[in-house]
Amino acid sequence: MKIVIPGGTGQVGTILDRALTAAGHDVLILTRWPVREREIHWDGETPGPWAEAVDGSDVVINLAGRSVSCRYTADNLRAMMDSRVNSTRVVGEAIHAAARPPRVWLQMSTATIYAHRHDAPNDEATGVLGGAEPGVPGYWAYSVEIARAWERAQEEAATPHTRKVALRSAMVMSPDRGGVFDILSRLARLGLGGPVAGGRQYVSWIHERDFVRAVEFLIDRDDIAGPVNLAAPVPLPQGAFMRELRAAWGVPVGLPATTWMAGLGAFALRSDTELLLKSRRVVPGRLSAAGFSFDHGQWPDAGRDLVRRWREERRHRRAAPPHGAGDRPRSVG
Repeated sequence: MKIVIPGGTGQVGTILDRALTAAGHDVLILTRWPVREREIHWDGETPGPWAEAVDGSDVVINLAGRSVSCRYTADNLRAMMDSRVNSTRVVGEAIHAAARPPRVWLQMSTATIYAHRHDAPNDEATGVLGGAEPGVPGYWAYSVEIARAWERAQEEAATPHTRKVALRSAMVMSPDRGGVFDILSRLARLGLGGPVAGGRQYVSWIHERDFVRAVEFLIDRDDIAGPVNLAAPVPLPQGAFMRELRAAWGVPVGLPATTWMAGLGAFALRSDTELLLKSRRVVPGRLSAAGFSFDHGQWPDAGRDLVRRWREERRHRRAAPPHGAGDRPRSVG
């Protein structure tokens, strides 16, 4: 298949590009900074020659959007909104204008669209969308509005010949450098991976290989459209999640952190405490109902697999010759 991935140079795009290319598909990446063969320039906002790649493609997987790994200032939140909505709108325009439109458009979304809650899991049918929870920072509602606007831009696109799926993804865990698993593992190895603000808030996650398998599943299943949760079936409270990660690394102790300490840590990492404190208790209702089975559905097993592969990758990197000058690092997001 010919697969086009707008915004495909971040962590998730790299995961998909690697897996889908290895599976024999013709993968093209739309990016602001093309370097390699198979990368095509676009600005994520306006039509251009890049739309020729969409015309005649089988699948479009739009991942474009400013990384959430930043301080949630007013400017950054607006950039998150604009980059997501504008890129989705222009992808929809390209699909609408195509003489041979793709049969499916997978659009990245986020599990952040659901409410901060501890009492029950959120699936697509009964889950509570966020934005009106009491006792949380006011700007969390804007994160939910970003997610809603992101999905709305895809819903409103006039693409009658293209099936549309919104991927409400949890955190994708992979051993890649700079990804969320790499960052959490660094904290665990330093003995800092304890419960944050009590550790009751839920962490939803998905192993990278299950993420890829779920994407392939959704491409093949012509009967599935609309929002789909991409998350492992067993989210954990943050304290338990980090305890299992420390066990995978063989680190017995993790220092706890209060809310204000989490704020200092997020500031040092140029990130935001919402990523640490919001309870994302998300489950894959539609995937499970459709018969999808997870290879890594439990975090202890997934954590051990990722630690093993992280170590193997670092050993391989130390043994490999230096990269050439033309290589570039991949950003998270």
